[in-house]
Amino acid sequence: MAEAGLRRGALERLPKWLICVPLVVQWLWLALRYRSASLPSAANPSITAGGLVGETKTEYFNCMGPLARAATAPHLAVPPALRGSMQAVRQAMLACGLDFPLIAKPDLGMCGYGVRLVADEAALAAYFAAFPSGQTIVLQHYLGEEGEAGIFYARDPGAARGRIIGLALRHFPRVTGDGVSTIAQLAAADFRARRTLGRRDHDFMADRHAVPASGEVVRLSTIGSTRVGGLYRDGARHVTPALEAAIDAIACDMAQFHFGRFDLRFASLEQFEQGQGLRIMEVNGAGSEAIEAWDPQTGLAAALRIIFAKQRTLFAIAAANRARGLRPIGLARLARLHLMQQRLLDAYPPSN
Repeated sequence: MAEAGLRRGALERLPKWLICVPLVVQWLWLALRYRSASLPSAANPSITAGGLVGETKTEYFNCMGPLARAATAPHLAVPPALRGSMQAVRQAMLACGLDFPLIAKPDLGMCGYGVRLVADEAALAAYFAAFPSGQTIVLQHYLGEEGEAGIFYARDPGAARGRIIGLALRHFPRVTGDGVSTIAQLAAADFRARRTLGRRDHDFMADRHAVPASGEVVRLSTIGSTRVGGLYRDGARHVTPALEAAIDAIACDMAQFHFGRFDLRFASLEQFEQGQGLRIMEVNGAGSEAIEAWDPQTGLAAALRIIFAKQRTLFAIAAANRARGLRPIGLARLARLHLMQQRLLDAYPPSN
């Protein structure tokens, strides 16, 4: 991948806790201004905590109308009771048009934790066995398209139309063979790809002991998260009226959805800009990260401005919903949801 050699970006060079400091400061200022620290939980009334924390993927799928569902990859929620019978799971898969290979992932998750490409029934049974009891798993059609984007959307409550307020293109972690080094050695030599090494929560997608031919490009992960060495680029230049209209139509076909990010795959940038061939993997709400700010070519001040602007928009939308009679959840419940989610992330099988 030509972009693999890009230097570390401003946000990549900083520890996560340090990045959070200015964001917490603005959050507190906005909480004082709007008289509620948990106000953003009112941004998307149909979703638990507005999608700030603790919501499930199927909550977004279930609030979709026919147009939004048609743009979303086929999926199946597998509750704990169903996991005990592979025959029942297979029948349910057939009813949904699902077959192997497919993606298995937690219904309640984030940042690609627990997301695995599953090749066959034996691999799926192993995933079930390693998954926390009492939790729902989502099986989804595997989207093989190379293009992946995170599209940030906002619509003021009561407004007929919304807008795209951010767009990031994701690039999967990859290494290029030299005919001598193993995949693990190549990954260790790359400052992004080495994030895949020595992790309990992630496995290589490829055989780490294999020696790729000189010039051979090897993809290391099913997911494109920076957690495992993915690269985010600001894709604002690809926002067109046609793309915005397509995303707006999808968002407006979701009950009371006003703020969040659509993570999707596409076959080509030409189709993408025309708003065609969009295949949604999942939707995120009020807790969505402005991932375009992680573009290595975006300076620290510009990156913080992007994130600050998203926070201000989030609070404004939630305040408008509150004015319509919707109430944010309390801080105590918000804390309980956060702690529950963190415990689950630690218990999920490794992603790949």
